[in-house]
Amino acid sequence: MLASLDRLGGSTARQLRESMSASRPMAHGSIMTLLKRLETRGLVAHRKGDSGKAFIFSPTDKARATYSGVLQRLRERIFGDDPVAMMASLFETSPPDAAQLSELQELLDSLRDEDDGR
Repeated sequence: MLASLDRLGGSTARQLRESMSASRPMAHGSIMTLLKRLETRGLVAHRKGDSGKAFIFSPTDKARATYSGVLQRLRERIFGDDPVAMMASLFETSPPDAAQLSELQELLDSLRDEDDGR
């Protein structure tokens, strides 16, 4: 859920539910309960949206640090600290579609540009 919020750049509970519906369908009330629990733990913050009554939920820096740490430990323990092996395993279990491949290519190009600039 935190990764979905991060990827969306902040969203309403409805937008979050819709983005997760294919992989993890949940009722609106369940999404709200989880968001409130994450907010209590300091992992999510909310602000009033530009229009209507909906709040915009976003992950906090604490949330990003939390799942970054989890991913780092996963990579180290299971994949011998090899990020390429981790990504290959991910794509074997769930191959990306054309749009995702384009996004990944943009990310790789950006990472390559950063590396060239060092």
